[in-house]
Amino acid sequence: MRERLCYMRGKRGAKMILDRITIDPDRMNGQPCVRDMRLTFRRVVELAALYPNREELHQEFPELENEDVRQALLYAAADQPSLNP
Repeated sequence: MRERLCYMRGKRGAKMILDRITIDPDRMNGQPCVRDMRLTFRRVVELAALYPNREELHQEFPELENEDVRQALLYAAADQPSLNP
């Protein structure tokens, strides 16, 4: 069973669907993954930090698209507790 995740942003409550971040209990122990691949969103965030040059990242991981990286970063940001009291 695949689940789509939402990210809430802004004071107006605008929703953005993260359709590339999926959760499947039968894949990667239910961790959020990118496009049903065996690549967790956390790994994609790590890769974005390790490869600041996106061209190098795409050479090493050609299956990753720019939108995959963008949505993984958005999901990571939404997953963090608020820094504002």
